[in-house]
Amino acid sequence: MSINVTTNNQDKCTEALSGLYNVYDPEVGLNVVDLGLIYQLDFNDDEKQLDATMTLTTQFCPMGESITGDVTQSLTTTFPEWKINVNLTFDPPWDYSKISPAGKEFLGH
Repeated sequence: MSINVTTNNQDKCTEALSGLYNVYDPEVGLNVVDLGLIYQLDFNDDEKQLDATMTLTTQFCPMGESITGDVTQSLTTTFPEWKINVNLTFDPPWDYSKISPAGKEFLGH
């Protein structure tokens, strides 16, 4: 598995990603992890706060609000006692190279 997510807690990151595999970009039909939309997951154990940084395939993605909402819901389900902050960034911009090998295979590339 070649997922490029920056984190300060690998165990919790793996747990978070396992839930995020169930969040899909409805236009592409691929989950946000394999699509490479999740950039960073930072965990603050003392404050029970998770800061997630993600992107969309385009700044004008019509499903952006739905996707970020689904990401927030997934992380809240995985970490019910935690405060979840999902931050959207377009720096660096998403491109095809961010798709995982499994994602490329799913898309037929």
